[in-house]
Amino acid sequence: MPLEDRHPDFPSFGEDPVTAMPDDRSPARPIPVTPEDLEIALLELVAQSRAQAAEDPFRNPVLAVTLAITRRFDREEIGEDDLDALFARLRRHALDARAGRLRVYVGLGDGAADGVEADIAGRLVAGLAGRQGDVEAFRDLVGRTAFAAVFTAHPTFGMPKAVAAAIASAASTTDETARAALVEKAAALSTRPDPKISLDDEFEQACIAANHGRSALDVFNGALLDAARERWPDRWTEIVPKPFAIASWVGCDTDGRTDIGWWDTLRYRLISKRMQFERILRDLPDVPAARVVRELTAGALDSVKRQLAGAPLLGTKPSLEAVHRFALALIIERERAQVDSGPMLAGMAAAIGAAESDADKRAIAVLRSGIAAHGLSNALPHFRLNASQIHNAVRRVIDLEGEPTDAAQRRSHLSTINTLLNDVQPVPVDFGALAAERASAARLMMTIAQILKHVDGTHPVRFLIAETETGYTLLAALWLARNYGIADKLEITPLFETASALEQGIRVLDDALRNPHWRRHLKRLGRLCVQFGYSDSGRYVGQLAATFWIERLRLRITELMAQNDLADVELVIFDTHGESIGRGAHPTSLSDRLAYLAPESAREKTRAAGIGVRLESSFQGSDGYLMFGSPELARASVSRIAEHVFADELTDDDAFADYVINDAPAAKRAGGDPIYAEADFAAEFFRAARQDMEALVEDPGYAALLGTFGPGLIDRTGSRPAARQSDGGGPVMITHPRQLRAIPNNAILQQLGFLANSLHGIGRAASRAPDIFRSMREDSVRFSRAFRLVQHAASVGDLDVLRAYIDTLDPAVWLERARRTRRDGRRDELIVVASALERLNLAPDLRRLFGRLTTDWLALQSAAPDLATMSARLTLLHAIRLALVHRIWFLAVHIPSFRPQSGLTREALLERFLRLDIDGCLALLDEVFPITPDPTLGLNFGEPPGPRDVGTYEAEHATLFQPIRRLFVRVREISGMIQHEVGAFG
Repeated sequence: MPLEDRHPDFPSFGEDPVTAMPDDRSPARPIPVTPEDLEIALLELVAQSRAQAAEDPFRNPVLAVTLAITRRFDREEIGEDDLDALFARLRRHALDARAGRLRVYVGLGDGAADGVEADIAGRLVAGLAGRQGDVEAFRDLVGRTAFAAVFTAHPTFGMPKAVAAAIASAASTTDETARAALVEKAAALSTRPDPKISLDDEFEQACIAANHGRSALDVFNGALLDAARERWPDRWTEIVPKPFAIASWVGCDTDGRTDIGWWDTLRYRLISKRMQFERILRDLPDVPAARVVRELTAGALDSVKRQLAGAPLLGTKPSLEAVHRFALALIIERERAQVDSGPMLAGMAAAIGAAESDADKRAIAVLRSGIAAHGLSNALPHFRLNASQIHNAVRRVIDLEGEPTDAAQRRSHLSTINTLLNDVQPVPVDFGALAAERASAARLMMTIAQILKHVDGTHPVRFLIAETETGYTLLAALWLARNYGIADKLEITPLFETASALEQGIRVLDDALRNPHWRRHLKRLGRLCVQFGYSDSGRYVGQLAATFWIERLRLRITELMAQNDLADVELVIFDTHGESIGRGAHPTSLSDRLAYLAPESAREKTRAAGIGVRLESSFQGSDGYLMFGSPELARASVSRIAEHVFADELTDDDAFADYVINDAPAAKRAGGDPIYAEADFAAEFFRAARQDMEALVEDPGYAALLGTFGPGLIDRTGSRPAARQSDGGGPVMITHPRQLRAIPNNAILQQLGFLANSLHGIGRAASRAPDIFRSMREDSVRFSRAFRLVQHAASVGDLDVLRAYIDTLDPAVWLERARRTRRDGRRDELIVVASALERLNLAPDLRRLFGRLTTDWLALQSAAPDLATMSARLTLLHAIRLALVHRIWFLAVHIPSFRPQSGLTREALLERFLRLDIDGCLALLDEVFPITPDPTLGLNFGEPPGPRDVGTYEAEHATLFQPIRRLFVRVREISGMIQHEVGAFG
């Protein structure tokens, strides 16, 4: 029933929101409405406005709804309490939908996780039954770690911990009553991230996810052991299953930040060690056979606790005395705390042999598998820094002309570092040298050396290098590793992410492989590790183009290894994406995501070359941790990973192991995916998409779109230091996307309602060969799976929404509104806003940008007319937020004049308001217009009193500053809801 029928005095939302409600109406009497009524009415308004826009091409339906809401604010028909009640309702919708999507995404479906692991394990054993040496084949199959889930951080903690926990719990239950209660509880909370997110907070959340992951691995390993015991009752205890592992770089990732001390990294590794020992003591059977292991573990745990007691806390710079005490605790307790898993594994093997019952043997064997895979850590460590930091550390001992990335100096640099490698001798490392070291790369190498020496030296440590664009970087890192005596325990891993790195990645590896030192290093380790990044590549060349270049590079690496006779070296591929499609995560399902990252063609080529592959995948921040946010979700995620890793053993179709979706005809699957037969189409398609995205990135309007008030729409979502400030105060004006990090870049696009990095360029690419494009969508599993990123981006994007934000920054729109308004005082407000926007001079670039985006979008719609559109609910959120932003600006124009403060004028302050630097502006206004009297008033200073500002400004705070603050809280609250509707932050 329409709202006006229920409340006859409530103005109709069915009227034209632009012409039917003149601004000069006097305020109406507030009429109580329920949140449900208000939601229905506003959604009806969105639908009607869209329908009217379909007949009127000059009308923006989103701005029309925004204006209608603004007028109801003006007439006090919608008050703050109404908004808050509406927000709780909209939050409930968003969170309930997200929990439902999460459940389906990991494959929980309508049933529980019980029995899935046993089914997979049984099928694996059955597939080997009757073969020659079947027990050995099974032992080798499940005894090699083939996949690692890596818990990464970055500023992607876009929701409070309590909300994340509620979503995970709601997604894990089949009880609809319990699910509704969990969602209702979460909906009562803010969607904004926790106010302060420290590195400790990020580490704690990563540990929760890692613990659930470790428990899920235990369940899966137990199922493997059960299946082996049934098939080989006399030999099953020989098998040490460890097909999967858990890793994390939280606390070890120092790329682009200086706020993580080496003592912090050591403390986190000690905590991980403590958790591993606690897990053993918790799950170890209390039987005589396990007594030696229990005593060994209990003693080690006590020692680790004493070491942790001396560790400096986060945010403190320890004195030399504190460093000395911490060092002595590590060294004195070293042997008792254990630094290698060998003794513990030997003790467990003996305990399994001595245990009387199969149940006890199984429990100990499961723990043994966890230690075999993870050593003395709860999660394996990944360290990361930037290539430039490696170069700077080596400059102290090598005299180079030019930058290592200079192609003209390439050969001389490679020759020089080779000479250095010929003569390198390890130097001793102690905590004093570590405390004194200033070079980031050297300090990190020394930190790793001390971790291997005093915490856990069981497994080699992963060492990731961002922005690797030359083989010199890898050789320089190898020299540093040899210099500090850890080369045989360090997996030096280039990150190929930038457009240049994706183009030059194969040359980087080729240059390194031509060096005998690097080849010997790989042979000793037995693996070549590479890292593919989807964030910078996605935002600079577009997500679909990025996946093509990454897959091409992966195929070429396989060819390079075969050419260099490295079939005996394992290839480790770590895909560092996030949970947003803007960072390379597939939106349909975890199974699709894994297949999207590791396409069947690439996997087949490595199999044909006889190269073993280990896959690793990033689960990032609160969004990624959700997939391991409960025991049920973690078990489902591990099961999907198992189905992916063991696809060849679990499928009956040896010709083409597409185990996820069967949307391609069987005959075409049997002959291979048709996208690879159309090599010219694929190359031209993705090249066109890349060219358009690269041109977009260089468009001044794109920087204006991202940087004007985009950063003001999102909260700080991690421990990384805040953005730089300009000399005049306030945020720096963004002049190029490179000035933003990838995560806020993507988050801003989501908040502005158009995911350009996943959409732009695809229209022009498709229009070059529309018939082949349509056939690939229908017949190619690989292409259609990739294109679903575009489909999802389209479903949460709308050019009308984007245009509404762009028009908000256009002074002509505000002047046109001023020309037509009939509300007292509103014309002056509109003119002041228009004048301030004119000074910013953003409109010409933004209009040209909109034309560029629209042209490509029209081509995409023509090629793919079935694309979904933004939901009415998400559209409404954008319209409400725009109305709140406009209201903030209307209030800001009434700020009284003041003397310039530190060079900042009232006009400059208003421009900062337009850029949504609200917190900074309000902090300044608190100083300019104090609410407390001058404390010197009435005090006798022994001389005639000088001039004082005797007034206070309660009225300005009550009527301007406090309302602005409350409005901005709601602006950011809507940003949180949009995040949940989209499905991820950044």
